[in-house]
Amino acid sequence: MSPFAPVRRRVHHSLAAGVPLALVGVLTAAGAVAAAPSTGASVTRTATLGDIPLGAFSNALLPGTVDDDRGVDLGGIGSDIYPAGRKGEFWTVTDRGPNGQIKVDGKKRRTFPVPGFDPAIVKVRVSGDRIEVLDAIALTTSSGEPVTGLPNQAGRDEAPYSFDAGTQLSYDPNGLDTEGIVRAGDGSFWLVDEYGPSLVHVSARGKVLTRYVPKGLGLTGTGYPVVEALPSVLLHRKINRGFEGLAQLPDGDLVMALQSPLSLPDAGTGDASRTTRLLRFSPGRQAVTAEYAYRFDPVGVVDPGEDDPSELKISSVVAVGRNRLLVEERTDRRARLRLVKLERDADILGGPWDDDETSPSLEQLDDPAASGVPVLTGRLVVDLGSVAGVPGKIEGIARVGEDTLALMNDNDFGMTDGPGAFDAQGRLVDSGTETTVTYVRLPHRI
Repeated sequence: MSPFAPVRRRVHHSLAAGVPLALVGVLTAAGAVAAAPSTGASVTRTATLGDIPLGAFSNALLPGTVDDDRGVDLGGIGSDIYPAGRKGEFWTVTDRGPNGQIKVDGKKRRTFPVPGFDPAIVKVRVSGDRIEVLDAIALTTSSGEPVTGLPNQAGRDEAPYSFDAGTQLSYDPNGLDTEGIVRAGDGSFWLVDEYGPSLVHVSARGKVLTRYVPKGLGLTGTGYPVVEALPSVLLHRKINRGFEGLAQLPDGDLVMALQSPLSLPDAGTGDASRTTRLLRFSPGRQAVTAEYAYRFDPVGVVDPGEDDPSELKISSVVAVGRNRLLVEERTDRRARLRLVKLERDADILGGPWDDDETSPSLEQLDDPAASGVPVLTGRLVVDLGSVAGVPGKIEGIARVGEDTLALMNDNDFGMTDGPGAFDAQGRLVDSGTETTVTYVRLPHRI
């Protein structure tokens, strides 16, 4: 029997404090959803993850890691979703854990209310209208210590603070903000991380085997091997906008998607740009073998009513053939999928656009194609924002049939920003946003 056996959904956080994980795991029904005739795509099923106390979950994997979960439940597992083989079963991965922002003296501070939380790979099964947790694997260093989700480097990453933003916490060079996940044929996992940004190879038991980071990052003090194998230009990634999407091609190569345009040469450029990058990595060669420029559609096309291009993100990429990808471009409210082809002549690796002295930079070009830069071309597959029943902040996408997708949202562990995220006793005021898996049937094959 799984250690994550179900219990009845609790009404108040305090009623379930200290419930052993062997008794936790209820999954609740979602409401009925309607099809969207305008697109021909429709939601066919929605399943919901029930309340699992985060402390009980974490301590069952690595005893003593969480002394107070502040009423937070397991969440954030929608950072990605990858088919696990059996119908309805998926590998998912948490991000760095509960976090938020609170302004102090006019400046935002990044809060980590459960700093002992250790990112985990979570295996789930969709059963009717419930998401069942079948297994979980804690991410650890070579010696079995937790990696945590705390930022790595002062001056490069946001400083971590306590839940109320009153006390600064220590940085952790082992910390990972995990996102995309795929499983290799040998049973090991590949993840991507936003801090480095980095590509992380993890054993079947959760030990970090190697973390591949940009050249020049200079990350020291880790409890696992770090290899500077990625282009140094990635050092210009935006704060909290490193790698988020990860796909595994049929030949075993990996494709990593940078969530947002680089801040090159400055933050203003990154916020205004619509050009981000995909990288192809060969596990056999342990090297990046290709790089591609990806051009977002205008933000108002992706999300009507939104006029800020910095809201554009790639959160998921899915292989649908030898050299084709589904690319999810989104804001927090809406998402759409485009099908692109990784053309050999679109490779920009090692050229002028990887040199941070090139001016104008790739990110500064108003029309890269007109400037002679090969840009990935593709077609719209589905506008998920026009499909009734699809939640916001979709970060995980899996192909489960020729015409069917499984979508998973990131519920941010039920957290919101601001001082009102926790009550006077330091307990979470839950946002009410649940973790769901939503099946969408398209009117055509992918």
